[in-house]
Amino acid sequence: MPVKYFDSGFAAGSSDLANRTLGQIEREFGARVEPFTLHLPVPELLAGAWMACRESLLAGAVRRELKEAVATTVSAINRCPYCVDAHTVMMLSLSRNDHAAAIAAGTYDAITDPSVRNAAVWASATLSPGSGELRSPPFSPDEAPEFIGTAVFFHYINRMVTVLLGASPLPFTKGPLKAIAQRAASLFFGRTTGMSKRPCASLDLLPEARLPDDLGWSAGSPCVATAYAAFSHAVDEAGEKVLSGTVRASVSRAVDAWDGSDPGTGGDWIAEGLDGCSGLERAAGELALLAALAPYRVTGDTVHAFLNNRPDNAALLAVLAWGSFTAARRAGRWIGGTESDRDR
Repeated sequence: MPVKYFDSGFAAGSSDLANRTLGQIEREFGARVEPFTLHLPVPELLAGAWMACRESLLAGAVRRELKEAVATTVSAINRCPYCVDAHTVMMLSLSRNDHAAAIAAGTYDAITDPSVRNAAVWASATLSPGSGELRSPPFSPDEAPEFIGTAVFFHYINRMVTVLLGASPLPFTKGPLKAIAQRAASLFFGRTTGMSKRPCASLDLLPEARLPDDLGWSAGSPCVATAYAAFSHAVDEAGEKVLSGTVRASVSRAVDAWDGSDPGTGGDWIAEGLDGCSGLERAAGELALLAALAPYRVTGDTVHAFLNNRPDNAALLAVLAWGSFTAARRAGRWIGGTESDRDR
C-alpha cells in the first residue's frame, strides 16, 4: 500500500541503519509491516519507533496477549481502524479467543480472560487523566514499563497511521470476507508471535541518550527506558530540523493544556494554539498540532500547504512524528503518574 502524501520514491536509498532495522522487523514479524516502514524517509525515526515498540510490546516478561490487548484498546479509543485490524490479527495469532472483537466494540465484560479484560479496561482509560483505572492499574511496578510503554507507543503510532495509511491492512474491511482475511493473516503471523524475543536486542540501532523526566515511568526496565530515550532523542532532533522554536513552543503549550478529549471540528483551538505563528511557520504548526490532537482532521490541503514550501518526505515525516510523539508523551505523563495534580 503506498503511503499517502509521500512521493513514489519515498523508500528509495535506504541507509545501513534502515536496512539493519528492517532486518530485525522482518525477522520478528515475518514481514516489513507498514506502520514501521512509513518511517523510512528518516531512518533514525524508523529505528527509534521500532525500538520503543519492540522493547515494550514484543519483548519482556509480561504476557504478549495482555500487551496486544492494550495495543488494540488504545487503537480503538483513538479511532484507528487500521491498527485495530492489525492487532486483532495479532491477538488471534496468540489465542483463538476473539477478545479483540469485544475490545473493538467496547464490550469489555464479554472478555472471558480476566487478565485480558483488566488490561483492556485499563487501556481504555488512557485518555482519561485522573481516572480510577489509571490510579489502580492491573499490573505490578515491575510490569509497568511494558504496559505503559505499549500504551504510549500506540498513542504515537495511531496518529501516524491515521494520517499516512489507509483504513485497514486487510484486503476486505467488513463482512465475512474480512473475518476470513483476519484468520488467514493470524496464521501467517502466528509463526512469529509465539516466539520468545530477547530483551534489549534492538538497542544497538541508535546511540544511548538521556531519558527525559516525563518518560520516567520507563525507568524500571533498562530495555524500555533505553529504547524510549533513544526514540525521544530522534524525534526531537528531527523536529528541530523542520519546526522553528516558536512553533515547537506553541504546539507544546497547546498539548500541555490537553486533557485527552477530542478538541472538536472547530478552528478556534487551532488559531489560539498557533497565535503568533504565520506564513511557513503557521502551515508547519497546524500540521503538527493536528497530528497531535486531531489526526483525523489532517487533509490533503493541510499537508500540501506544508509541502508547497518544504517538498520532501523527510520533512513531512518529521513534523508528523514530532506532533504525534508530543501528544503521546503528554498522555504518558498522566498514564505513568509523572505529572502532579498541579500540572493538570
